[in-house]
Order: sequence, then C-alpha cells, then structure tokens
Amino acid sequence: MSDSSTNGRRARRRDEIPQRRLARTARLASLPLGVAGRATVGLGRRVTGRSAAEVQADLQARTAEQVFTVLGELKGGAMKFGQALSVFEAALPEENAAPYREALTKLQEAAPPMPPATVRRVLDEQFGRSWPERFREFDDVPAAAASIGQVHRAVWSDGREVAVKLQYPGAGPALMSDLTQLTRLSRLFARLSPGLDIKPLLAELRDRVLEELDYRLEAEAQRAFAAAYADDPQIVAPRVVASAPKAIVSEWLEGRQLSSVISGGTQAERDTAGSLLALLHYSAPARAGLLHADPHPGNFRLIDGERLGVIDFGAVARLPEGYPEPLGRLTRMAVDGDADRVFALMRELGFVLPGVDVGPDDVMGYLSPILDPLREPTFTFTRDWMRDQAARIADPRTEAARVGRLLNLPPSYLLIHRVTLGSIGVLCQLGATAPYRALAEQWQPGFGDG
Repeated sequence: MSDSSTNGRRARRRDEIPQRRLARTARLASLPLGVAGRATVGLGRRVTGRSAAEVQADLQARTAEQVFTVLGELKGGAMKFGQALSVFEAALPEENAAPYREALTKLQEAAPPMPPATVRRVLDEQFGRSWPERFREFDDVPAAAASIGQVHRAVWSDGREVAVKLQYPGAGPALMSDLTQLTRLSRLFARLSPGLDIKPLLAELRDRVLEELDYRLEAEAQRAFAAAYADDPQIVAPRVVASAPKAIVSEWLEGRQLSSVISGGTQAERDTAGSLLALLHYSAPARAGLLHADPHPGNFRLIDGERLGVIDFGAVARLPEGYPEPLGRLTRMAVDGDADRVFALMRELGFVLPGVDVGPDDVMGYLSPILDPLREPTFTFTRDWMRDQAARIADPRTEAARVGRLLNLPPSYLLIHRVTLGSIGVLCQLGATAPYRALAEQWQPGFGDG
C-alpha cells in the first residue's frame, strides 16, 4: 500500500466530524470534569484573597467558553443541542445567564470550518466533478458554519448570488452518538437552563434531527416556504437553485442577523423583528402547511429593517391542515377563563389522563400566567417575564410545578409546544412588543372563533 494513499485516508478522516464514540464521549465528558476542576481552582483563589463574586464570574466565563469550544468543534448533535439551548437562555436568572449568553449565541452560527479540500470533495460527490462549470465564482472560505453543515457564498452561472450549504462528512454517525451521550449528561446542561426539562428536548431532537441529514427534504420544505411567501412584503424565503442529498444551492439572502438585533438593535428594530417572527410562527402552517421548527436567531435576518428573512428549513413540522383546530379552541377558552370547558377539552385531547389528581381550577392556575401575551392587543416580551414563568413552573415547592408534573403532553403536540416556547424565548431575548393576540386571531384555527 502506497504512502500517498495511506496519507490521503488519514487526511480524509481528519476532515470529518470526530465520530468515534469513545473519542466524542471523552470530549463531552470533559465538560463536567472541566467544571469540577475549575471549581477546585476557584476555591484556591478564594483562599488566596479573591472575592467570591470575582471567582464565580471567572468560573462561569471559563465554563461558557469550554461549552462553546467542545460543542462547536464536535459539531453534530452536540452543537445542535447547544443551539436548542441558546433559544431558552432568556429563562435563566441574569446572574447565571450573562456568562453563557455570548458562548451559546456563538453556537448559532459559528463552528470550526471544513478545509477547502474537503469542501471540494463534498461538491464532487454531490454535483459531479464538473460542478465548477455551474458557478461563476465560489468562495472557499465559509460565510457561516452550523451544526451539521456550513454555507459558502458563490455566484451561479446565471449571475445570481447564491448560498451553497454543504453537509459535514460523518454528520450522521456523529449526530446519533452525540444525542445518546448528551442524554447521559443532561444534569450538567440543566444547570445552563433551569426550568427546562432537558431529556424530552433531547428525545424530540433525536426524532427530528435525522430528517435534517437529507438535504433533499430540506430543499422540498424550502421550496414550499418560498412558494407560500413569494413576493410577500414581510416574510422572505429564498428560492432553491439546485439540491442534492448533502448540498443545497439557494438564492443569497442579505440582511442583519437576528442575534445582532438582540445584542444591539433599536427598540423599533426589536419590535419589528419580534412581530415578524410571530407572524411567521402563526401563518406558516396555514400558508405553507409547514411549521418552521428551529426558531433560533441564527436562522433569521432582518432585511432593510422591515422584512424577516428565513434561511434554514432543515427542521419543520408538517401540518398540511394548519394548526390543529382543537388547540386554538383550547387556548381561547383558557384566555377567556372558562375553567370547566378547558378541563373537559384537555381530558378529551389527552393532556389530563384518567385518575390524575388535578381539577379545573388547578389547570387554570397553571395555564393562566403563560397566556398573558394573548390577553391584550399587544404584549411586551421580556426576559423577566420569561424567568418568572420558568421559576414558577420549575420550583418543586410551587403548586404550578406540582400540576405541571401531572399533566401529559400528547406526542402530536410535542413539537408545536417546543417551537412555540422557542419562538417566545427569542421574542423575550428581543424584548419585543408584538401584536401576538391579533396574529393568533387571524391565523390560528379555533382561536379567532371564540
């Protein structure tokens, strides 16, 4: 066997996502070990005279950086989980949230890129060796990198600017290995997002993430969104130019990243972005038969200060009939305070199982504060409101926590529930004032009929 072929295989292995189970598990295991090690060092520094506050701030900053480094380098399911967590950071107490916010936000669009040789190998495999003839220009340096792929800017043969999304080699085995190992480390990650039940989130991610590996499914969903919002003055979904199992070429979408609006946008920009995000959430099932199911800020752009651009369609919920009508009807009953009818419908739909020790007043006490955004024509979403809800539901000493543990979430509603919470989390990060009730009345079947 020649040295050149051996070296070629070694280079190819280095280019792929680290996927040997023991190696990836060791990297993930370094997170709790690193936290423990820093805590020991922190104790030593405190003894030598540094204040507790200084030591704690240093520990949190270092932990956040390690979370980003490990999850970002592993890509795959580890980074996908980090992106999902970043949506919920608005629920963290501020003293815990601040050190992690920057690191988790980085996960939304940043990861160590593939080398140019690997990029060209993927393009060869997906479009054939003559792929350069389809482009006037192709930038080897990625414009963005995410959990299972990275995006390159290019110019198509007809002169259109395009985004070329390529999947990392080895992404599939990495995804499954990561999600299995992360389930075992859920207690550690629960510290980053108290009030969020991590294990169901991981289980649901596992169910959905395999679909994201087939870019043909993503291209199909993107085409449906692009057709539904063609020439729409508020929502922009770029058209697909070409697709393959592990590559998508679509029209380039220029705009300000939503994470930038969160960190430094004016209040007007925040309100506009929040209102448009809520519009997308409510209208997409009715218009496209799909729910955009990955509402982290890295997937959105604010265009010209007045339109919302959507750039990732890998995770969707297929709702060909739109939102389930009973869900809208149930929500409207709850907003109107009709406890008996709410309880009866929840039992009918499977939210309250037979023999469970809860009654109508218990259920309304649990639901009522969560429905605040739907009580008035507009609502201002804030981190404080989100934290209050998370604390109320998560604190085992509260009645809301007791009731929440007894309620059931039917599988058919699980993804809708997660995406709704995720969208609200982003609205709270924006601090946006939005016409949430009006959008529900216009687009959610059953809600506007009350």
